[in-house]
Amino acid sequence: MQQGRPGGSGAHPARIQVSTSKKPLFFYVNLAKRFLQEHGEVQLSALGLAISSMVTVAEILKSGQWAVERKITTGLDTTDDAGRERPVQKAKMEIIMVKTPQFDSLMEASSSGQQQQQQGSSSDSPDPPAGTPPDAPPDASTAPPSASQASGSGEVRGTQNPPIR
Repeated sequence: MQQGRPGGSGAHPARIQVSTSKKPLFFYVNLAKRFLQEHGEVQLSALGLAISSMVTVAEILKSGQWAVERKITTGLDTTDDAGRERPVQKAKMEIIMVKTPQFDSLMEASSSGQQQQQQGSSSDSPDPPAGTPPDAPPDASTAPPSASQASGSGEVRGTQNPPIR
């Protein structure tokens, strides 16, 4: 077993310290993708109970063919707490992952898919006809008038709902 910090003395330039309580899982996945894009590799690091979350992040990256493991290091991290009689040792794990040959094409496909999705959501609703107030509901200009609007009387005889798309 290795004592202290696994992996050597220097801090990795693309290091992510995974926690169980601070951020959602996909925050770490997306951050790892960004680091892979910038540096070509990423170091995932976790202590104690956060190790399972870190392994899940690594498995998501592997199953999506974003990255593969280059090195896995385990050890014990010793911390000195002022209120404790002796130092506390916690399990520590680090995984260095490198991007796959298809990483760049996957990133390109995912970014173009997001752009198409954003464009698709804005083009799903057609522009209202000229003369329609901007704060009017989307189907207000195309919906036929209700019976009370057609007759001009204040009496409500029935309403007509626009079709559900």
